[in-house]
Amino acid sequence: MDAPSLSEVADRLRAAGCVFAEDEAALLLSAASDAEELDRLIVDREAGRPLEQIVGWADFCGLRVVVEPGVFVPRRRTELLARIARSTAGPGSIVVDLCCGTGALGAAVLDAVPRAVVYASDVDPAAVHCARRNLPAERVLEGDLYAPLPPSLRGRVDVVAVNAPYVPSEAVALMPPEARDHEHLVALDGGADGLDVHRRVVRGAGEWLAPGGVLLIEASRAQAPVTAGLMGAVGLEARIEHDDDIGGTCVIGRRPR
Repeated sequence: MDAPSLSEVADRLRAAGCVFAEDEAALLLSAASDAEELDRLIVDREAGRPLEQIVGWADFCGLRVVVEPGVFVPRRRTELLARIARSTAGPGSIVVDLCCGTGALGAAVLDAVPRAVVYASDVDPAAVHCARRNLPAERVLEGDLYAPLPPSLRGRVDVVAVNAPYVPSEAVALMPPEARDHEHLVALDGGADGLDVHRRVVRGAGEWLAPGGVLLIEASRAQAPVTAGLMGAVGLEARIEHDDDIGGTCVIGRRPR
C-alpha cells in the first residue's frame, strides 16, 4: 500500500469539510509511521475526531501540549488568558490552573515564569491523566475545583487561572461535532446560562488568593460583564480584556492588598 501524496490527503480532508485541509494533511502525514496508519488517521479525521486528539498534541503558546482522547483541546482564544497569567505571575509565584484539562495554561506559565510553582486540578480523571504529562505530575490533582488543593495554599495563591466550561447547556448540541462528540461533556456544559462553574469559582477564590492575588476567568464576550459582576460582589476589583484577533475574552479580578 503506497502512501498518498499531500494533495491526495488534503482532497480527502477537504471533502470531509476540513477548512485547513492542506495544513491538516501535512500533520497527519508527519504523524503516521506507514501508509496503513495514515489511512486510519485520515478516517478518524473524516469522522470528525479533533485533529489534536488524532496526532496527540496541540500547539498552545508555542508549546507542544499533549492531548489525549476525550480531553478538551486547548483553543487559540485561550492564549489571551495564558498571556495575562504569564504577565501577572512573577518569579516564584504560586499559580493554580483550575479546570485544567490538558494543563495547557499551567504549562504556558511554567515555560515563561522563572521558578513558578504551578498546581492544577480537574474533576475529570481523563484530564488529570493527560495534564500529568504536561505538568509536574505530583501537582496535578483530581477533584472539584479547589477541593483537592493542599490546605497550605490557602491565602497564598498569586494567580488562579480558569478556563471552566461556559457553554450554556442548551447550546452544547449546537457546537461543532468534533467538540460535542469527542470532548467530555463536563468540559463543555456550563449550566443553564453557562456560568454555573464561574459562580462557584468566584465564591471560593477569596479563601485561596493572597492579598493582591488575581483570579483570571475566560468567558464569552456576552458573559464577561456578568462574571465581572460576580467578582465585584465578593470584593474583587474586576476588569475585562478582549483580543479580537483570536476571539479571546478574559475577566480579571484582583483581591485588594
